Parts: sequence; structure tokens; C-alpha cells
Amino acid sequence: MAHIEHAISLGAKESNFLEPSEWVTRWAHLIQKCPTLIDQDTTEILDLACGTGRHMRWLSEQGYSVLGIDIDEDSLNKSRAFGQVLQFDLEQNAIESFNDSNVQNFGVQSKESFAPKMETSGSNSNPNLNSKSVPWPLEGQHFNGVIVTNYLWRPLWPHVLGSLGDNGVLIYETFSAGNETVGRPRRPEFLLRTGELLEICSNLRIIAFEEVFLEAPSRFVQRIVAVKASKEVSKPWIYRATSR
Repeated sequence: MAHIEHAISLGAKESNFLEPSEWVTRWAHLIQKCPTLIDQDTTEILDLACGTGRHMRWLSEQGYSVLGIDIDEDSLNKSRAFGQVLQFDLEQNAIESFNDSNVQNFGVQSKESFAPKMETSGSNSNPNLNSKSVPWPLEGQHFNGVIVTNYLWRPLWPHVLGSLGDNGVLIYETFSAGNETVGRPRRPEFLLRTGELLEICSNLRIIAFEEVFLEAPSRFVQRIVAVKASKEVSKPWIYRATSR
């Protein structure tokens, strides 16, 4: 099955990528911090396919409130130490379980409420987002930041972008075309096409973009930072990167 190789690559992620991505640490300061954490609307960051929580840990150390989603229960048992977690099968469209009643603070729907929703495309819609719609456990919830690393499941794109609140920051980094020559993942459905993130984020303000070959381990990577904000910025210096 197509998702098996992807699962293997995700398993390898935790052994090869124990520290937070420097792409995340370089740009996370753009994500707004809420002055208080009183209700569901003040949850700051969604970490999609969070694994054992390498980014949740670092983000929590920076003072952010984080919700992590992943399919693997063992991984979530580790990542729950750094924030709220939700076990959800993002690719098979079925909810597995909730970590505890506190997850209701995020407005998560009950299992019975899930039903596929058809996305309608307007004249200005991005053709890359016209994928088959899939259920989403956080319908209607918005975050100041959404972080995704080493993970790609294209049918989720409408939900990923839809989870950004006003001035919300998307930090995305994953394997790209060419990676099949050096390791896993190799299948094209798990590799970004050249410039694909630029196309996906064409309606956002793009702050940074790279398409690079990295080492330790060897991998081809595409990554982007984009903000749900006006493309006309009066104070461009607010988007300055931190030191590498």
C-alpha cells in the first residue's frame, strides 16, 4: 500500500531528526503569542504529524501553547509532555482517540460528526488545492501558527491553509523531488514537485522559500514560510529571520 513506505519514512524521522528543524527555529518568532490562554481561540500553534514532539518541546520552551496531531499512540505518549495531543489518522480519515477531556478546549468534533465535505472551487482558487476532500478533526479552529515537517499528504492542504488565523504563519518543510536518489521517501506522492510550495501558498504572503539539498542525513528538501496577511507590508523588517 502507498502509505506503508511513508510510515517507514516517518519512523526514520524520529531517529534521524531528534533536534528541532533549524527552519522552524529560524522563523517561529513570527508566530504571535497570545497574552492569555483562557479559551480555545487562544491556542497558538498546531504541529501536524508531530511525532514524539521534537518541535512541541522546543516551542513550549519558547512559551507557546501547542496542539500536536499524529497517528502513533506511542509517539503521542511522549509528545503529550509538551502540550495537548490528538491521535488522528490523517490519511485514512478516521479518528482514533483523544488524549483526555481537555482536548475539547480545542473544539474537536465527535467521531459521529465526521462526514466528507466537498470543496467548491471559485474562479480564484488554486488548482493545486482541488484535491479530494477529507475529514478534519479541527473544523472551524484557527491557529497563529501551523508547523509541518517531513510530512506530505496533499488532500490535507485545504485544511492546513484553512487552519491559519489572521496573520497566521505557516512553516512547512518536507522532502522534495530528487530525494528518491538518496533515500526514503522515494514515491512521488510523498515528494514535493519543483516549486510546489510556492504554488500552494500563492494566496499568502511568502516570507522565505528554499529548495535545497541538505546533509546529515542526505536529503532533498523544499521549505516555505508564509503568512496569511496582506502582500503589501508597511514594516518589512518584522519578517527578519533569526540567526541560523
